Amino acid sequence: MVGRPLIAGIGCRRGTSLAALSSALNDALANADRTRADLTALASWTGKGDEPGLLALAEGWGLPLHLLDSDTLTAQPVSQPSAAVTTLTGLPSVAEAAALAIAGPNARPLLPRHVAGGVVVALVEGDKLMPEQHNSTPEARP
Repeated sequence: MVGRPLIAGIGCRRGTSLAALSSALNDALANADRTRADLTALASWTGKGDEPGLLALAEGWGLPLHLLDSDTLTAQPVSQPSAAVTTLTGLPSVAEAAALAIAGPNARPLLPRHVAGGVVVALVEGDKLMPEQHNSTPEARP
């Protein structure tokens, strides 16, 4: 990674496969003219902390997975709140809010909402990673 940290916020339906998550993330990166090597971290909601596909994505890509609580996500202003996400979770956003919260106060959204195969990805550049609530993969790749 060169430059500012790049965080991918991810929202998904229960039981979403690793293949679907990887495909959506690769597609989002391509749309933002970025590569997998540019990613610094993944971020999502604590309600997704037991999702096998999401955990496997973090492990397989060698990235820390930051899981944020509902209060943190609700407090984060987002450009594209989702009525569907609010109905299901009570949150205005998972992907964009999580990425912005981890990216820090000077975050710059590159792709606030990319939907592919039931997966929502938000790509955000930050100046630094904020302390995470939980990290499922303690060792990020070098």
